Order: sequence, then structure tokens, then C-alpha cells
Amino acid sequence: MRNLSMFSRLLTVFLAVILCCVALLFSLSYVNLRDNIIQARMNALKNQARDMAYLASRLPNDHINRALGKTNTTEQYMYWKASRVYQEYNAYIIVVDHSGQRRTYYNETTLQDESMRSMPSQEELSSYMEQVMQGHEIVRQTNSAAGPLFTVIVPWTQENPLTNHRTVMGLVMIQTAAQTVHASYRGLALQVALAAGGLFLIAALLVFLFTRQMTRPLTAMAHAAGSMARGDFNARAPEAGAREIRELSQAFNQMAAQLSTLEQSRRDFVANVSHELRSPITSIQGFAQGMLDGTIPAEDHPRYLKVVVDETHRLSKLIANLLNLSRIENEETSLAWSDFDINETARRVLISRMTQLEEKQLDVNADFEEDPCFVHADSDQIQQVIINLLDNAVKFTPEQGKISIKTRINGDIVALRVKDNGTGILQEDQLHIFDRFYKADKAHTVGKGTGLGLAICRKIMEKHGQQIRLISGEGGAEFEITLAKGKAPELGHRDAGTGEN
Repeated sequence: MRNLSMFSRLLTVFLAVILCCVALLFSLSYVNLRDNIIQARMNALKNQARDMAYLASRLPNDHINRALGKTNTTEQYMYWKASRVYQEYNAYIIVVDHSGQRRTYYNETTLQDESMRSMPSQEELSSYMEQVMQGHEIVRQTNSAAGPLFTVIVPWTQENPLTNHRTVMGLVMIQTAAQTVHASYRGLALQVALAAGGLFLIAALLVFLFTRQMTRPLTAMAHAAGSMARGDFNARAPEAGAREIRELSQAFNQMAAQLSTLEQSRRDFVANVSHELRSPITSIQGFAQGMLDGTIPAEDHPRYLKVVVDETHRLSKLIANLLNLSRIENEETSLAWSDFDINETARRVLISRMTQLEEKQLDVNADFEEDPCFVHADSDQIQQVIINLLDNAVKFTPEQGKISIKTRINGDIVALRVKDNGTGILQEDQLHIFDRFYKADKAHTVGKGTGLGLAICRKIMEKHGQQIRLISGEGGAEFEITLAKGKAPELGHRDAGTGEN
């Protein structure tokens, strides 16, 4: 429903905008066309007035025509013309000479009384005559007792045969009621409204199709988001539509893929933690129960108690590693940066693991390119990384095997490598070796670790802005970490790595 509401709101907004545009276009078109029709109507009346002015200039020749016996005089033609004007425009015509004498031409049988009451007074004709004598044509709208009127006035002239100069002899006035002119465009509003309505329907259909096309990917994305909210992280949005919509869909799908990966990691983490916790707890519970109920003889209690203690140590180490990993992943945890001797730190780690090295009779080779070799990092966390790498090497190196630790300098970068000659890491395991709880030993053999050591190492190196990597090769496994080169302490100051003055 929310998606439908979004589509409806978007469509409503588009249609409202289109409706406003169409209404504005309708208004402008109607006003413009109405004005053009009125102007054309008034121009037609002005042409009729000019024709009557020409005929009025021929009136002095009527006595000559009558003397010659002609029956079709100019004045008769003017009455016929006035009748046609009245029929077409519902207007009457007044011809006034410069002396003030006027003649009214109209169809007396059809002319309404209101038209008679609207005829101009002598004072109005005198005012018009003053303007016409200056050669002006007049077009105006006036109000009378009969209502609004449109008036057109043109001068009529005669040519003086002696001077070849035309003299204004009077005026011709055509007057009609305003509603007569308005009636000429009365059907215009309906025509423009129908055209605007058709335009609106076409635009509305196009907007509907466009809006539906645009919102369809958003609707699918909303459904996918709803599925993800219900725990289905495999839902994806279709990458279709406009460029911006496609980019949004791609970003959404990338987010969905990352969430799916995180969810799978969470499930694997819970499953691995459950498995790692279950094994020692089951062992402790089983041996303790066996000693309590007499299943395990009293003389065997010391041996099994040692197993229980080992399992508690294993459980304690697992919990410590989990807490350590959680602390490292906490973004608020800051690093204690310092400059220290990485070679001296490696020596201390070797000394702390001397018992394990001697038990398996392992040969350790320390190869330091430059001694001392100072790096800029958090000494405690880097020591933890070296401990984890050395512990892994000790675990997976057979008795009387070899382990090497070496440091190399490349510009501003110091690289430390830990290598063993054990069984190595299979190709299919190398991509996941830094994942939490991942073990190349699929059987999760007791004593082979918790699968958190390398994950902790990677998190520590990422916080330092450096890297840890597995170096491919034959005959064992080799890991390398990189660190920023540090500055040697000045003379007279305590050495951070050796503790000497």
C-alpha cells in the first residue's frame, strides 16, 4: 500500500502540474484567439465603413444619374449595403456631412427599438466630427442605455477637381451592440476547452506510463527491502529504468550482497562458537560426571583431571581470543603508536615459546637484514601478531622441523616473515585462511587451535593500515606482515624495544 501511495502521489503531482499548464495554456489561447476574433470583426466593420464612405462621396452625382434616367442611384445602393451590414453584423450606419446633416441607413422593418435608443446624440457626433476632420479613424467601445456598444468611425472625402485635393466632407459611423461581437466567439471557449481536454488526456496517459515505468523498479526495490527485513537476504532489485534508478538498484544490490555475506558470517560465527564451546564443555562435563558416579576409577582421577584442566585452558583461550577479536574490531579502540625494535620483539616472542620449541626439537633461524630495525606501530598488538604466527608455525611443523623469522626493509616499509616446513596450506583453503573459525583441519582436531588467530592478525594489521598475506610456495607455509618504518630513539632516551638506555 505504501508503494501504491507513492505511485499515486507522484502521479497526482504530475497530473496537477500538467493540469495547471493546460489551464494556463487554455486561458492564454482563449484570450489571444478572442482578441484576434474581435480585432478581425472590428477590421471587417471598418472596411464596411470605408465602403460606405466611398459611396457617400458619390452622392453628389445622384442628380446627374437621375437626370440621365438611371434608376439605380448611389443612395439606393447605400441602403442595400446598410441592409446587408445589419443582417451580418446587426449594426446600423450613420452618414454625417460637415454641416451636421445626417442620414441613417438600416433595415427599418427589423431594426430593434433598443438600437434607436442607442443612437449617438448631436453632441457626440460633433465630438467625433472634430477628430475625423483631422483625418483620424475611430474604434471604441462605449456604454449606452441599451448596453455596451462597439463603434467604428471613418471620414468620407471628396476630391476638388480644381486643386486635385481631397477634402473631408463628413464621417461614416457603424455601431453595433457588444453582444453581437461577443457572439462571434461564443463557441470559441468550447472548442478551446475540448482541445485542452484532449491535450490533458494525452499528457495524462503519457505521464501515467512514464510514472509507472519509473516507479516500477522502486516498487520492486521496496519489495526486496521488505523481504530483507524478513530475513531473506537473497532478494535483489531489478537494474532497469532511468540511469539514476539503475545506479540506485546497483547500490541496493551491492548492499544486499554485503548484508547477505555479513549474515552468513554471523551464522557461521555462531555455529563455530557453539561448536568450539561445546567440545571442551562436553569433555569437562563427561569426565567430571564419570569421576563422580564412579565410572572412572579413583586411581585414574589425576590423569582425567589433567584433561579437564587442559580443556578449561582451551576454553579460557577461546574466550580470550573472542574478547580480543571483539576489542580489535571495536572502531573506538585506539592504537598506542610508538617506535620500537621489531627484531627485539621477535626475539622476546621466541624466548617466550622456548619450551614448545624444545619439546618438538625445532630449529629456529632468525635472519634480520638490519639490526636494530625500528617500526612505527602499536608494540603490544604487533607482538600479538608475531605470537599468533609463531604458534601456528609450531603447531603445524613436525618434530625436528625448521622455522625461520626474518625482517627485510624496502624503502619506508619493513616486512617480517614467519616460515615453517610443515605440510603447508592447500590451494582451496588459502582464500579462507584469514576467516574467523576457518580451519584447514576440517576435523577440528583438539589442540589445533580455535581458528581465530589469523583473523585477529588480519584485524590488527588492518587497523594499522598495513597488510598480512600468505606467500605461496612449496614446503610449508610462510606469512608476511608489513609495517611502517620508524625512527631510532635519540641517544640518552630509553629504547622502546630493548629497554636499555
